[in-house]
Order: sequence, then structure tokens, then C-alpha cells
Amino acid sequence: MNDDRRKYLLSGTRQEWPAGQQAQEQDSDEETCGAFGFLRGIRDQALAVEFRLQDGYREWFPYSWLGPWKYNPSVGLLLKFTGDVMSLVLIRGSNLDALVRQRSVNLTDRGFQRHRITYVREMSEQEIRKAADGEPTIDRIEIAEFESQEEIRQYLEKTAPAFLRQTG
Repeated sequence: MNDDRRKYLLSGTRQEWPAGQQAQEQDSDEETCGAFGFLRGIRDQALAVEFRLQDGYREWFPYSWLGPWKYNPSVGLLLKFTGDVMSLVLIRGSNLDALVRQRSVNLTDRGFQRHRITYVREMSEQEIRKAADGEPTIDRIEIAEFESQEEIRQYLEKTAPAFLRQTG
């Protein structure tokens, strides 16, 4: 990927890439939408996923650490990564399971489940307003680390109780 294309992708801009450059980049194995990037090939898998926050902070997690994850359309997508510590990534937004770009890719069963998502990014309010109807949008990404299951339970009780299993 050339430096200009890399800067364009990292900028998060929603402008069209110049037509001449598009033809040049057809060999690229990655494609993007406003909310996330993904690998084109149906059998391709990424080694890690990057989370990009609006303040410029970025964090990467290897897919080998990805454990169970849950999707609730009313709350968002909750990913659990287990490495030295347990990390939860809570992705809040709209249409998180919507297919994008006629590529049959979404964040859920055709994205994270198949390890095709390369990054997920928080979008500005302006970008969210400009998004087409039905297009995935990411309002907020929360990343938290825990050393025990009890800490996770307390966190979820406060931030996303819909993801807790009801006992009894």
C-alpha cells in the first residue's frame, strides 16, 4: 500500500479516493467502511484487531486472545480478550450487524467470528449524521482491563447489564 493511501485510510475521511488511485489499489487485501476495516478474501484472517478512539488512542489485540463475545442490538458488541489480564471491549453504535459494501461483511458473524476485521473506529457526530441509512456507525468504544470475574461482573452491572446472565 502506498504512503498516500495509508495516510488516507488512517485519516478516517469519508471522501472518495481518486479514481486513478482506486484502480491502482484493487490488489489491496483490505477494504474499509466508515466504522471499520476488513479483509476482502472470504478465507483471509487478520492476526490482530485495532481499536481507534477519537482522541487518537489506539490499542491492538491479537485474535488468538479473543474469547467469547456477545451482541445485543440495544446495547452493542462485547468482546472479551484474555492475555496477561482479561480485557473487555464494548462497542456501542447502530447497525453493528449490517452488511457493508456488497461484500457480505459485518462486524458480527461475518467479521469478528471469521477474524476478518482489521480495525474498528469511533466516529465523530458529523460522520454519524452523514452515514447512509442502515450503515454501521460506532458511537463509542470502551476498553477496560480486569484481573477477576467479579471485577468484570461489577463493570457490566454498571455499564452494560444486558450482557449479564440472569441466574435463578
